[in-house]
Amino acid sequence: MDGGRGDGEAVTASEQGRPVVRIAAALILDRGGRCLLVRKRGTTALMQPGGKIDADETAERALVRELREELGVVVDPTVPRFLGVFGAEAANEPGHLVEAQTFHLPFDAEVRAAAEIAEVVWIDPFAPPDRPIAPLTRDTILPIARDLARDATSGQVGPGSVSERDDPALHIRREW
Repeated sequence: MDGGRGDGEAVTASEQGRPVVRIAAALILDRGGRCLLVRKRGTTALMQPGGKIDADETAERALVRELREELGVVVDPTVPRFLGVFGAEAANEPGHLVEAQTFHLPFDAEVRAAAEIAEVVWIDPFAPPDRPIAPLTRDTILPIARDLARDATSGQVGPGSVSERDDPALHIRREW
């Protein structure tokens, strides 16, 4: 798998001196092109599942751990495809920036809210709900989701698209 670097610190300072929260995030799309978002307990904004990268792990390992903890699914760490590192204002930590190593993960598995997750929703990335959405999700991830959803629903097979030979059901299982 490409990408994934654990750099030892979940929160560091940006060049402007603002704290940066380093996370691994999943852009999860089902076969119909819907995007999975979560809302953490005690917050209002919808965002990608994922979380902070611990000092002793890569971004891929952090993502796999967070998906197990937050959604109750076990993911083969070779399945998520690295999309890039994206930054924005942190949704739940005022004054912080977030830097997300972001991975695409196509699947249709049933998920459940667990750990700090209060809500799990599947949304149409072309018609997001009229609810608060984290800046990273709204400004960067949803446009990428729209591109990937177009590819998946048009039948194109390319990076990030879902094909018969890349059946997500073969790589994901429910833990609960």
